[in-house]
Amino acid sequence: MRTLDAARAVCERYLPGLLGKLANVPMLELEQPGNTGLELFRAAGGSALVIPKTYAGAGASPLEAIQITRAIAAASPSLAVASTMHHFSVATIFTLAESLRSSGVEWALLEGIATQNLLVSSGFAEGNPGQGILSPTVGGVRTEGGLIVNGSKRPCSMSRSMDLLSASISVPKEGGGSETVLMLIPAETPGVTVHPFWGSNVLAGAESDEVRLTDVFVDDRLLVPTDIGEQGELDELQTVGFMWFEMLITSSYLGMASALVERAFASGKLGAERLADLGVRLETATLLLEGIGRQLMAKEGDNEALTKAMIARYGAQEAIVDAAQMAVEALGGMAFISSPEVAYLAAACHCVSFHPPSRSSTNQALAANLAGGVLRIK
Repeated sequence: MRTLDAARAVCERYLPGLLGKLANVPMLELEQPGNTGLELFRAAGGSALVIPKTYAGAGASPLEAIQITRAIAAASPSLAVASTMHHFSVATIFTLAESLRSSGVEWALLEGIATQNLLVSSGFAEGNPGQGILSPTVGGVRTEGGLIVNGSKRPCSMSRSMDLLSASISVPKEGGGSETVLMLIPAETPGVTVHPFWGSNVLAGAESDEVRLTDVFVDDRLLVPTDIGEQGELDELQTVGFMWFEMLITSSYLGMASALVERAFASGKLGAERLADLGVRLETATLLLEGIGRQLMAKEGDNEALTKAMIARYGAQEAIVDAAQMAVEALGGMAFISSPEVAYLAAACHCVSFHPPSRSSTNQALAANLAGGVLRIK
């Protein structure tokens, strides 16, 4: 399929040999815990992919990152989901490095990640029903020179392969209430432990287990405060991070759906009308995600940019689910029964709706924004 082949070409340019090595391993083997996907990604230079060249990175643009993620997901859905968490984390770091709030430490962190092929996991408040994405599951108390942190993050992708852990922390304020602080610490920090959590076989290869923090000391130099505006809007650091996350995690599912549609194209059983319908739904999602990429390239990071990104994510999400369902129907029941990969990809595609913020949780916020207010992500 032409569009997926184009994505693969971009991936080969930035991560030479990766797709070939992934192709040598059966997909369902790559989707199991303890698979080789993340190490192959690391060895191909994936850690540096979206880090700007200024910081010794490969400098892939957001538009190229969409293509690369799509290509990887078509070969290994779990690897695409796990690597998205890494890219989202480093994008937050280089956004900070380029801001007035930079302490100078970020430059060294980014160069270290790029040159040493380090993997950064994301321990933000995802995956907890009834709890907002901005409500940290980890808490900290002030101590001399930093924070003492306790809590857990589950699920936390790349939990067993991570070199560094990024996470949000809720810290009490002296005058009452709390503030959210971002941290980045080595995975080997005393008090950081990993425990089994993920019980499904779908996307099990992303290593999404529980990371616990028990009396972990975090130096002030590894902490970044965040801000919430007077009307509840996010600051630029959080907004840009959100946009990278929404773009790349949805691109992961675009790749999974692309793998199904490619199989439908290759079957030779479909007429031009059905093939065109499949392509339109799939490439609608692509165009919507590229819209987010262009916003990031234009350095748009305000509340209006976030609103557009969320609308694009939800539109792409619907198109991806539609395309996957249409492809499975086109392939027919025998393909579903005889090919474990078809059934697996069909199940995995539906996970696109589980990533925060969910459509239902933002309906009120989107409606308020469209009526003239700000988008408040909870």
